[in-house]
Amino acid sequence: MTTPVKIPADVDIEDRVLGPLTARQLAFFGATALALYLLWRATRTVLPWPVLAGITVVVAGAVAVLVLGTRDGLSLDRLLLAALRQRLQPRLRLAAPEGIQPAPEWIDDRAVTDSTARRGETTGQVALPAEDVSEAGVVDLGPDGLAVVAACSTVNFALRTPAEQEALVGVFARWLHSLTAPAQILVRTQRLDLSVQITDLDQRAPTLPHPALDAAAREHADYLADLAAGNDLLHRQVLLVLREPRAAVTPRVGLARRGRDADQRTKGSAEHRAAEARLARRLNEATELLHPAGITVTPLDAEQATAVLASACNPDRLVDATTGLASADEAITAACEGAGE
Repeated sequence: MTTPVKIPADVDIEDRVLGPLTARQLAFFGATALALYLLWRATRTVLPWPVLAGITVVVAGAVAVLVLGTRDGLSLDRLLLAALRQRLQPRLRLAAPEGIQPAPEWIDDRAVTDSTARRGETTGQVALPAEDVSEAGVVDLGPDGLAVVAACSTVNFALRTPAEQEALVGVFARWLHSLTAPAQILVRTQRLDLSVQITDLDQRAPTLPHPALDAAAREHADYLADLAAGNDLLHRQVLLVLREPRAAVTPRVGLARRGRDADQRTKGSAEHRAAEARLARRLNEATELLHPAGITVTPLDAEQATAVLASACNPDRLVDATTGLASADEAITAACEGAGE
């Protein structure tokens, strides 16, 4: 026959040292008594004893309330200490053991150029640091280096078996371990515009070889139009952004005999080419390492990268890559409305 054993539920209660008082409470009372005794020794010849007695009663009562009083299972002194810590510590906490890096200069609202101020634009607008986009899609970030943007295909992780999921995680972890410079995975969700597909179906339907195909194409176009009119369609895009700083390149000995200006120009060009070469190598490594997981990495060309930057400036609507967008160094001209002939 088994005998029931009672297990105490108050195992977290502090041990009593003297009567109902714990060691922590005795320490508080002892420190208060010592402080009041030192106050009496220092002011007994200056203050009358009724004043000292009143101070003693007030201080001892306050300490007794803090030490003996409880709320929600916690003593008032601990609650007071927690409130002081919460008040003194910052409200925002970030998982950054290496420290919070300062914001770049281009994101500071106070850094407004004279031309922007002359145009009357507000100081709340933030200009992107991209200075140029090359034909290969390399974004020039000025002093922050170079960056390249690539589109990545997605993988349905939930439909895979546990073994396949573990293999996918291993492939992704292998690519993460290969990183030696900053990288960003950007998942963009934008409104989907089906007007191009609907117009293309309407235009191609009469050229189909059979009337049934014509009718099917028009029905599909009507279905897409009804779908876009009754639903908020979204398009998700996964982008991989790799960035390389402009590392210093040591000039060759022959360059020292040339002028200082030519030396600086050659050095800057060499830094630019070296950064582009590192970006190309890192992009190839990402393509090779992510390919076993079924992820296709496709670098964006100049037009597509410019469209991504433009949509980042205006995230409310989808900017298609086929939209006629001007390049970074192209002048934009338009006819003035109401101008006299």
